[in-house]
Order: sequence, then C-alpha cells, then structure tokens
Amino acid sequence: MSKSLLVPFATTVLVRDNCLCLHVQRAARALARRFDEALRPLDITNGQFSLLMSLNRPEPPSMSMVASLLAMDRTTLTAALKPLERRGLVDGLVDPEDRRLRRLRLTAEGERLLARAVPIWKETHAEVDARLGPNVPERLRADLLALTQDGTRAAEVLSVEA
Repeated sequence: MSKSLLVPFATTVLVRDNCLCLHVQRAARALARRFDEALRPLDITNGQFSLLMSLNRPEPPSMSMVASLLAMDRTTLTAALKPLERRGLVDGLVDPEDRRLRRLRLTAEGERLLARAVPIWKETHAEVDARLGPNVPERLRADLLALTQDGTRAAEVLSVEA
C-alpha cells in the first residue's frame, strides 16, 4: 500500500545524493567521532580540543574572539567553557582595560593537557589526510573556507584581537 507523496521520492534521492549540506554534516560527524575516540584517553572531545587550542596564544583572547574563531555564539561558548573551567583547564579573567570584557586563558593544567593532546591530534589528522589522498586535504580546506559565511580565514581571526 503506497501513499501519494507531495514531494516525489525521486526528490528525496536527489537531495540524498547531491545536498552539500547533508554531505558536509555527515562528514563532520564522522570526523568528530574519529577525533573524539582518539582524544578519549585524555577525557576531552574534539570540540574541547579546538577550544583549548584557540586559547593557546601569547595574550588571553576575548570571549568574542574565541567565539568568532570557533564559529560559535557567546552562549554556546559559555556552555562549552563550563566543564573545562570545572576541570581547572581554563580561567576567565576580567579585561584590565575594559571591565565589561572577559578574557580566557589556559591554566598550567590546561597547557599540560593540550601538550599531551597535540601528538594525538597530529597522528589522527595524518591518518585522515592519508585517507583523502595527495593534495586533497589542502583543496578540501580551501573549498570549505570558500563556503564560510564571510570568508574569514582562521589565521586572520587568530591574529586580530577584539
């Protein structure tokens, strides 16, 4: 007993096979699972690794700087910071020049954990790059950057203080 569809099933197949958003989401989830599994011995997720890494800089960045780099809104960033703060990996500081701003820094424990995580990230990343084949990772990164909302490069976000 087949029901009549307002949108033909052929359209479902078309979307399944051609939707860039769907394919990027699926790939992102698969990559996240891979990196989560690799980082599990350190009891951090790939998102926490990225957040800790975003704080690894000479001067503590502002909340808005970190949110911009990670493409998060401030509310999501605040929620992501809480478990790291509870573990003593991250500290929030009041900006000495503008008391309304909050700056973030790695604690000594956070730096030690990040130092342990980097070799795991490098090894996992090398495995992913090898799976993609020669020159593909660079092209993929460039293509994904082209799809970002404003085209802001991560290097530009890292170098600008807000």
